[in-house]
Amino acid sequence: MQLNELAKNPKLVIGVKQTTKVLMSHQAVVVFVAKDAEQHVVRRVIQLATDQEVDIVFVESMKELGKACNIDVGAATAVIEK
Repeated sequence: MQLNELAKNPKLVIGVKQTTKVLMSHQAVVVFVAKDAEQHVVRRVIQLATDQEVDIVFVESMKELGKACNIDVGAATAVIEK
């Protein structure tokens, strides 16, 4: 999935807490993580995605991920649900 198509996806979920919930329910297709996000914030998301063999796409910055999600603030993580 291309980053510029992210905001158009109706199954897009944004934010660490919401991403974690999707991963916990085993409903994730692909996870996006900002490289400049605090590691202690995204560590669990990365671990859950790795354990479930969900693809992880690393984005250069929180600002870029937020923009791709069509929000006015940065985003540490986002996920596409099944």
